[in-house]
Amino acid sequence: MRDLSKIGRIFYGIAITAIGIQSIYNRDLPYIVSLPDHFPLPAHITIACIFGIIFTMAGLCILFEKNARPVSLWFGGLLLFLFFFYCVPYEILTSPNYIHLGDWENAEKELAFAGGALAIAGCFSAKNEARLTGFLAKLIPCGPIIYAVTIVTFGILHFMEAKDAATYIPDWIPWHMFWIYFCGACLIGSGIAIIFKIRVSLFAGLLGLMIFIWVVSLHIPKVINAASPDERTGEITSAFLALAYCGIALVVAGNAKEKYFYPAA
Repeated sequence: MRDLSKIGRIFYGIAITAIGIQSIYNRDLPYIVSLPDHFPLPAHITIACIFGIIFTMAGLCILFEKNARPVSLWFGGLLLFLFFFYCVPYEILTSPNYIHLGDWENAEKELAFAGGALAIAGCFSAKNEARLTGFLAKLIPCGPIIYAVTIVTFGILHFMEAKDAATYIPDWIPWHMFWIYFCGACLIGSGIAIIFKIRVSLFAGLLGLMIFIWVVSLHIPKVINAASPDERTGEITSAFLALAYCGIALVVAGNAKEKYFYPAA
């Protein structure tokens, strides 16, 4: 199971690094982090590059296990800060329909990354942690829960937006609506299992496998067959998002029985 966790950490590190490089190359933030439309372009580019550098460096540290625990803690803490003090106010102040779950989808994706970073921090033992880092370390058991909550919401969205989601499935796969509802139920069920610590290793592992199948069968073909550069950019981001979700699920599955990581699982 520890090997499973290592694979998950590698997937997450690759995804975070790739999204960071993509932000620097495109001089734009990925769609999961939106700035106001009237935001000055020079400032937008600067923020995108800073964001890209942070993601790239964090991803490389996680990937190559260089100060991975403190980097994961700080990265997860930063993402949590952005969620509560930017994403939440931004949604409430700018969206006329902010009570609709679908309007929070991108914010939830950012929150899933935060949960993943905290979960990965739990893979490494503490060594002479500074006071603030030690405080962030107390959030490690929350990482799987945060991730699982977002997974449940993604499952609910499969039912709420079933017709739109069905268009993402390739034509060669039959019974589009069945698969949308089936996958939605799997997301909800696995998320609930993680939250309530019901055979976490099994259900998180199956969740990671399901999402990996999506990466191979849905996301990669979408990247290859994108009709325009802008569409390809979005599909690349989506593919690496899915790879990160897969990685987090594998990390949770591989470390579910570690007392320091997920007590009583």
